[in-house]
Amino acid sequence: MDKQLKGTAARKPPVPSESHADIEDWARRVMPDLHPIVRRLDELIRETVPGLHYAVKWKKAYYGLPEHGWIIELVAYDVSVNVVFYGGADFEPPPPLGSTDRSRYVKVRTLEEAEQPEMVTWIEQAARAPGWK
Repeated sequence: MDKQLKGTAARKPPVPSESHADIEDWARRVMPDLHPIVRRLDELIRETVPGLHYAVKWKKAYYGLPEHGWIIELVAYDVSVNVVFYGGADFEPPPPLGSTDRSRYVKVRTLEEAEQPEMVTWIEQAARAPGWK
């Protein structure tokens, strides 16, 4: 008997919260080598984008704005953190990875990569682009 697969359209976005506590808890659970990278990315996002809402779902951290929906997603793997920009296809220049829908992402493996000038540029652009609602 064939199984019916659900498409990604069936995924419901996380419920937003004004509390940063869930993100802090998520960050403590990532691989220890990634802690400095996750902390720095979180700081950059919060310093650059005022009025954020937060959520953690599917072991991913979400950052959003009421008017745009979820704009940035952090996903921590064993050796890197993916920073997903939901409106990244519209950025100038767009993040280098991804080719479906409007989302684009970058893999961050070092603290130096997290602090590259284009990271702040992408975060600033994410605050102006429609995200995932």
